[in-house]
Amino acid sequence: MSSTTSGGKTLPGDPPPEGGPPGGRRAIAVWSVGVSVYFVAVIFRTSLGVAGLDAVDRFHVNASALSTFSILQLLVYAGMQIPVGLLVDRLGTKKVLGIGVVLFTVGQLGFAFSPSYGMALASRALLGCGDAMTFISVLRLGTRWFPARRGPMVAQLAGLVGMAGNLVSTLVLARLLHGIGWTAAFAGSALAGVVVLVLLLLFLKDHPEGHEPEPLGRQGAAYVRRQIAMSWREPGTRLGLWVHFTTQFPAMVFLLLWGMPFLVEAQSLSRATAGGLLTLVVLSNMTVGLVYGQVIARHHAARLPLALGTVGATALLWAATLAYPADHAPMWLLVVLCTVLGACGPASMIGFDFARPANPPERQGTASGITNMGGFVASMTTLFAVGVLLDATGDDYTVAFSSVFVLQAVGVSQILRLRKRAVRRERERLVASRVETVHVPV
Repeated sequence: MSSTTSGGKTLPGDPPPEGGPPGGRRAIAVWSVGVSVYFVAVIFRTSLGVAGLDAVDRFHVNASALSTFSILQLLVYAGMQIPVGLLVDRLGTKKVLGIGVVLFTVGQLGFAFSPSYGMALASRALLGCGDAMTFISVLRLGTRWFPARRGPMVAQLAGLVGMAGNLVSTLVLARLLHGIGWTAAFAGSALAGVVVLVLLLLFLKDHPEGHEPEPLGRQGAAYVRRQIAMSWREPGTRLGLWVHFTTQFPAMVFLLLWGMPFLVEAQSLSRATAGGLLTLVVLSNMTVGLVYGQVIARHHAARLPLALGTVGATALLWAATLAYPADHAPMWLLVVLCTVLGACGPASMIGFDFARPANPPERQGTASGITNMGGFVASMTTLFAVGVLLDATGDDYTVAFSSVFVLQAVGVSQILRLRKRAVRRERERLVASRVETVHVPV
């Protein structure tokens, strides 16, 4: 990090000055446009979660082939995170979000009209590519428009809006799908992408006036390698990735694809009841997100206890549900399970609260991209494992969902390994920033 010059200008890597992003109504309005793009992206991303059983009939596929839809989508998403982070750092939020909207809207429209499994796969891959450009861009937008102290709450609110998009999929798109049919439902939903693209082009700005970032010099392969290497070198970035990895995927797998089949086929619930439980996951997520954001903003040391507590509660409820000594788990247990799964999304956002203070402003996009890979790699792995195990065991959901515990164990071991180094390094950076922002008389 470099110190503040006597002329009052800041150099790349400086902590935000006291007169940093002002927040206020203008910031809320601009940020709302950006987060509306993420809202629509999540609707499109999770639309397959309510259409999984319909997709089996439409494309005549088995469980493994069905899981390939989501696996490919998440594979593209995870693989794009570091490139997108670099693009956001280089091009800014508006351009990257604009490209993302076009890609995920075309992908959703293509999925609506796909006559074959292969074309549907290609459409989901395109959708995943566009979706990958949204969340990191929205995080960057928040850091440019709001003061740093608002970072945890702004990030949790972004996640909350994303879950609202999941709610739309569960409540609205599911009804449209069974009311007007596959093509009309997916094609009609694609119009939302056109709407947010217009809003983005008309109203979104990368940063407030007077808070332009320092221009970046000529960049090439060496710059890319340096950005990635320096971000990864920070223990906080790696800890953020593993927190995201360990917390996000149980709920993501449940909502994105396997929750509805598990509740309908393994628990013998009606689609309406299963849809109500999926809705409960989303509502719990939105409520817990507000609580976690407030707690972390006031008590920074609560980050790791909240993350590990969520992992422990999730593992306990999954174990109780899968090992219940009867053909079906009771409704009260399924309700508690879905309520606890709702905490997974907010807990995954804590990963960004470790990566953010570990990196200077010019690396925020890259660090966020690395962190955001974690949960989606875990989700992709679990989606694949569940599909393969279901086919191999004759639809034994107890065996298939036990794969959740393996990934949780891997993630927790890495969190415990990195936590002390990350916290120590964060304290060192905080002390250094306080010293370096002092103006020295000349």
